[in-house]
Amino acid sequence: MIEFSFAEGWYWFLLMAAACYLIGCFNFAVLIAKFKHKDVRKIGSGNPGTMNISREFGLKVGLINFLLDACKGGVPALVSFFVFQNTVFQGTNVLVSDFTRYFCGMFVIIGHIWPVTMRFHGGKGIASTLGLMWFSLSCEEWYYFLIILAILLFGVVGYIAYTEWGSMGSLLGVTSLSVFQGLIFFERYLTAGATANLWCVLLFMLLLAINFLTWFAHRKNLVRLFAGEEHRTSVKKLSKGKRGMKNM
Repeated sequence: MIEFSFAEGWYWFLLMAAACYLIGCFNFAVLIAKFKHKDVRKIGSGNPGTMNISREFGLKVGLINFLLDACKGGVPALVSFFVFQNTVFQGTNVLVSDFTRYFCGMFVIIGHIWPVTMRFHGGKGIASTLGLMWFSLSCEEWYYFLIILAILLFGVVGYIAYTEWGSMGSLLGVTSLSVFQGLIFFERYLTAGATANLWCVLLFMLLLAINFLTWFAHRKNLVRLFAGEEHRTSVKKLSKGKRGMKNM
C-alpha cells in the first residue's frame, strides 16, 4: 500500500472539489428540454430534474435523464476510486479511495443543487446521489452493482408506484444505501487505531452530509407531505407519457 500524506497532498482535494462542483453544474434536464425546444425551468414544476422531465416528455426520456444524472454523480467517484485504490492515509489503514469517492460525489451534488451556471437554482440531486451510492458501493463488490440496480427498480420504483410519494421513496432509497455503506465502513474500521479514528469520523460525516443535502433540497416536499398536501406521482401515468403531479 502507498501512504498518502494529507499535509503534502492537500491540493488534490481542492482540485477534486472544484472539478466535481463544475461537473455538478452541468444539468442534463436543461439540455434535454432544449433539444425539445423547451425550457424545463418554465414547464411543469419548474424543477430541472428527472421527475419533471418524465412528467413533461414521458418515462423513457426521464429514464435517459436519470441515467445521465446518475453517471454524473457516480463516474467522478469511480475515477477517484481507481486513482487512490491502493493508497492509505499516512499512519493509518484507512483507504484514501473510501474517502475520495464520497468527497467527489458530495461536490457534484452541491454543484447540481446550487449551480453557479444557473444562478444557484438547480435540481434536487436525487438521481446524482443515487448514482453516487450505486457506483461507490459497486467498488466494494462488483455484484453490488446488480443488487443495487434491483433495489432501485423494485424497491424505490416499487415504493413510489405503490404510495405515489415520489420524493419520500427517493429519499428512503438514498438513506438505505448510505446506511449500507456505513455498515461496511464500520466493520472495516472497527479496530482502526487512534490515528485512523479522525478519518473514520470524517467518512461517516461525509455520508451524513450527503444525506442532509438531499433531504434539505426536498424540505418543501416534506413539509407538504407531513401536512397531507403533497402531490402524488403516478408511475402508471408517467409510463403512458402523461404529466404526473407537481414537483418532486
